[in-house]
Amino acid sequence: MKVLVTGAAGFIGSQTAIALLDRGDQVVGLDNMSDYYDVTLKQARLKRLEGRNGFAFVKCDLADQAAMKALFEQEKFDRVINLAAQAGVRYSLENPHSYVDSNVVGFLNVLEGCRHNGVEHLVYASSSSVYGANTQMPFSVHHTVDHPLSLYAATKKSDELMAHTYAHLYGLPVTGLRFFTVYGPWGRPDMSLFLFTKKILAGEPIDVFNHGNHARDFTYIDDIVEGVVRTLDRVAEPDPAWNSDEPDPGTSTAPYRLYNIGNNSPVELMHFIETLETALGREAKKNFLPLQPGDVPKTYANIDALRDAVGFTPATSIEDGIAAFVAWYRDYYGD
Repeated sequence: MKVLVTGAAGFIGSQTAIALLDRGDQVVGLDNMSDYYDVTLKQARLKRLEGRNGFAFVKCDLADQAAMKALFEQEKFDRVINLAAQAGVRYSLENPHSYVDSNVVGFLNVLEGCRHNGVEHLVYASSSSVYGANTQMPFSVHHTVDHPLSLYAATKKSDELMAHTYAHLYGLPVTGLRFFTVYGPWGRPDMSLFLFTKKILAGEPIDVFNHGNHARDFTYIDDIVEGVVRTLDRVAEPDPAWNSDEPDPGTSTAPYRLYNIGNNSPVELMHFIETLETALGREAKKNFLPLQPGDVPKTYANIDALRDAVGFTPATSIEDGIAAFVAWYRDYYGD
C-alpha cells in the first residue's frame, strides 16, 4: 500500500513508518519540523528513514490548506495515518492557538484530502486525555467523554467528532486510537520519562506532581506501533447493532471505530520513578508539587474493543520498557 504518515519525524510517527517499510509498504512521511522540542532529535529520527526503499519525506504543515490539497491530489494515497499534532497538556494552557491550528484545522485538511481522493481508511491519533473528568475505571470507548480538562483534550475530542461526521456524510472509513502515555526509545523530551532521566543523571531534582499520587497506563512504543498497524489493516465498518436510542460512542452506523491502546495496567508514579532509579543506578532527588491544571490523577485503559477487533493486547512490562529506554538514552546522549 501507499500510506501517508503525518508526524513522521515524531516519536510514534517515525517508528510507525519503519514498521510499514519493513513489511513492504510505500510511505510518504509528512512533518512540519516544529521546534516545540529539540529539532535535532526529529532530524535523527528521520535519518533512520531516509534512503530506505519506498520512503519519501515532505516538509509541510497540516494547517496549510493549499499544500495539503496538492499533496493528496498528487500522491493518491491508499491509506492515511494521522499522527501529527500539537501535543502536551500543560503547553496547551499557554499556547491554545497552536493546538487549534494543528489538531483541528490541520485534521480538517486531512479529512478533506481523504474525502476527495478515494482514501480507503484513515487512522488517526486521539488521546486518553479525552476521558477528562471521568473517574469510572478502566476507561472504555463505550463511555461518554464530554468533560475535557485541557484544550489539548478538547481538540482530540473534536477530531473524533469531525471524523464521525465525515464517516457519516461521505462514507469515509475512520478509526480513532486513544493512546495512553506512550514511552520508550526515541521518545519525546517533554514527557516525564525523558525529563526524569535527564535530571537524575544531572543530579537535579525531579518535579513530582500531585505529591506522587498519580497512576498512568504507561504503554511501550512497540505496542503502540503494533496497534496502529493492525488497526490500519482492519478498515472501519458500520456496526449493525448500533442503536440510536442507546448510542454507543465507540461505534456507529457509519464506518467509524474508536479503540484504546493502553497497557491495561496502571502504574503508580512512585513505582515508575523507583523502576527508573533502578535502571539508572541512581536515586532521584524529588520535588513534590500539587496537581497541575489540566492533569488527571489516573488513567487506565479498557482494551476489550481493540483485542476483539484485531486480536492484540499490549503487554510490555514497565521494567522492560524503562530498561530499553535507558539503554537508548545513554547510547544516544552518551551519558
